[in-house]
This record gives sequence, structure tokens and C-alpha cells, in this order.
Amino acid sequence: MSTFVDQVKIEAHAGKGGNGMVAFRREKYVPNGGPAGGDGGRGGSIILKVDEGLRTLMDFRYHRIFKAKNGGNGMSKQMTGADAKDTVIPVPQGTTVRDLDTGEIVGDLVKNGDELVIAKGGRGGRGNMRFASAKNPAPEIAENGEPGEDHYLELELKMLADVGLIGYPSVGKSTLLSVVTGAKPKVAAYEFTTLVPNLGMVMLPDGRDFAMADMPGLIEGASKGVGLGLQFLRHIERTRVLLHLVDMGSEDPEQAMERFRSINHELASYDPELLKRPQLIVATKMDLPNSADNLEKFKKMLAKDQTLPEVPEVFPISAVTHAGIDDLMKKTAAVLDAAPEFDSESHDKRLITHYGLKKVDQNEPEFQISRDDDGTWVLSGAKLEKLFAMTNMDHEESQLRFARQLRHMGVDEALRAKGIQDGDQVWIDDFVFEFLQ
Repeated sequence: MSTFVDQVKIEAHAGKGGNGMVAFRREKYVPNGGPAGGDGGRGGSIILKVDEGLRTLMDFRYHRIFKAKNGGNGMSKQMTGADAKDTVIPVPQGTTVRDLDTGEIVGDLVKNGDELVIAKGGRGGRGNMRFASAKNPAPEIAENGEPGEDHYLELELKMLADVGLIGYPSVGKSTLLSVVTGAKPKVAAYEFTTLVPNLGMVMLPDGRDFAMADMPGLIEGASKGVGLGLQFLRHIERTRVLLHLVDMGSEDPEQAMERFRSINHELASYDPELLKRPQLIVATKMDLPNSADNLEKFKKMLAKDQTLPEVPEVFPISAVTHAGIDDLMKKTAAVLDAAPEFDSESHDKRLITHYGLKKVDQNEPEFQISRDDDGTWVLSGAKLEKLFAMTNMDHEESQLRFARQLRHMGVDEALRAKGIQDGDQVWIDDFVFEFLQ
């Protein structure tokens, strides 16, 4: 039996740029050869790309750490190192990507061929030929390659269906899907037969078609994670029209109304926007003896319901005799034609608001200063650490350039303000130096 995987956590580690080289021309008839160190190549990025042939995130179940190749190092004779090949990872349509460190929605991959760079490869370091100037025609400076980005991400699949079938367990969703599409969902006379969403295509005689999904059954408390609720609710977020199936075959005529209200309450609790989607009420199992009486009582209760902005139309059907199904599908297609397209950008904004997700702090300081128990000063911060990683400490000129960069960032002044003294040790990553005024 195939497994439906719709939520995974992965690591993405882009490739480091290649190091630039310090080299000089050593040609027979060029006595004063200039700098000839080449640049490093670009590190490989990690890219997600939509493949419409995929239906689940199953491939990520056993492969969750992705590492791209590093760029080639620069060479003598001004030769640039080779760029690394990007790592392209196929994902199904409807994949949402969230950064686990920041909570930010990084992207929403909806259309076939959509691409998203989830970890950018580092640029290659510059060779010493790039640092030549009139004042310093033979520089012994070269940059190390820029580190590649590292990200810890959550991929979440939300099925791309135009129409979603919602309703309590065993209300007839899977049966209806099997009748109107070529899908073959599991159908049985017990609750929670459907454990994962099933998708099928409805083809009408007039040439119109749409995708319909049968979602796992919903029960009270689903928006808080009861039963299969969150799995169900996640997948109806993208549907444009909802068919709300209500069982008319019950011995209790008031049960249908109670369950109808309960499901709408769960939709509103999860995301109030879901109740704004066009919703058609489908009265199922109309072939059973007491269904006609139950339908009349249900319609009367529906007309008195104060929670609905307007009384929706009710479509009685029987999946066994196929009665009413053609009319329901034509009406669904007409409502779908008038429904707005799914707006992934506004959907992302609602996710951030609804779940209180953090956005990336654009005002993060360039550096931070702390002090260890032994009195050593420690410098940290993304920009500072990136400059350090790209500095080739094997050459004195590179060290002096790094010192100038720190001074321009205001590091020296900030250390003095905190009381640093001549001879105090300063740590950056794994490198230590003495502070001198």
C-alpha cells in the first residue's frame, strides 16, 4: 500500500564558493609579471522545482539532508574555478515551504515548473588580479569563497483541487468521488475509511473539467487536532468551491443539522476565510426510506439558521442510483467558473497572521560583542562572520584588509566603548588576535 506523506522537515546546505588565488605571472620574457590569481567558482544552490508527476512528499521520507557541491578554486594564469552544478529537487504541486528558524513562509509552489531557491550557493572569492591598483600593483590578497546558505525547512503539501468534498465520516464522499471521476478510493461501511485525500478529475459532456478531492472525514474538535482534522483542513485551504455532504439516511432527523453546523464551526475555527468560499449543500443517501422526510426537516432548520449569511441551495442526490448527480456537477462547474482563482500571495499573508509566524528581522545588527568568563572578547554576527570566512588569513595583506573592514563597521569603536584594553584577546569563530590601539 502506498503511503501519503504531506509534511516533512529537511535541511538544505548550499555549496561554498571556490577560493580566489594569489599568483603572479612567471613568463620568460615578462620580467615584472603582474598578479594572475583567478577567481573561485560559484557554489551550487539548492532549488525546489514542481514536477506535476509527483503526488506526495514520499521521496523526502528517507532523504532529508541535501548538500550542494562547492565551487572550484581559482587558478594561476587568471583562470576562474568552475561553477558548481545546482541541486534541483522535484516536489509536487501545492508545496508550501516554511523556514523553521524564522517561521517565515519562504514560498508556495503551485504551477508545474515553478522553481524556488531554498539555499543560495556562495559566490566565488576574488583572486589577487582583482585587487591590483596603481598604489599596489602586486597585491598578495585573495578572498576565500562565500559560504553557502544553510536552511532548516518544513515542506507541507496542500492538494490542488478545484472542488473539495467535506462532511462527517461515512457521509458518502468517497462514493460520490468514485461515481463522478475515475478515482478508486476505498469505500466501506465504517467511519474513517478515507485516511488521506483522494483526487479525481470530473469531465462534463460540454468539455468543462475540474479536479475534485475527497478529504478525510471531519469531526468536532478537528481544528484543535482531534481525529484527522488538521490533515483534512490543511488540504481544503486551496479549494475554490466546497461541496458540503450531509447524510439524510439517519434515524435522527436533527443529526444532519447538528453535523452541518459543527463542520462549519471547525472551518471557521481553522481559517475564517474558508467560510467565504462558495459552498453547495449536498443531501446524500436519498435512496433510503426516511431520507425524503429528513430532507424537508433539514431545509426548514436551514432556513431558520442565523449563522449563515444566506440560505444555500440544497442538492439531493443518490450515489447508488445516480439521481441528481448530473445536475449537481453542472451547478458545481458553473459556480467554479464564477469563483475567483486561488491567490497564493494573500493566502501566505493570512497564514502569517493566523499562526502568528515571525518574519525575518531585517534590522539584525551587523555584529555583536560578548565576553567570556576568562575575559576574552567574542565577536559574532552574520555579516561579520561572513567577512571572516571570506578572508584568507594566510596572507598578511588579507589580514590588514579584514582589520580595515572591522574598523569601517564600527567594531573597534564599540570594543573601546565596552572597555577593552591593549593586549586583550578577541575571538572571531576559531581565530584569536590581540587588540592594539
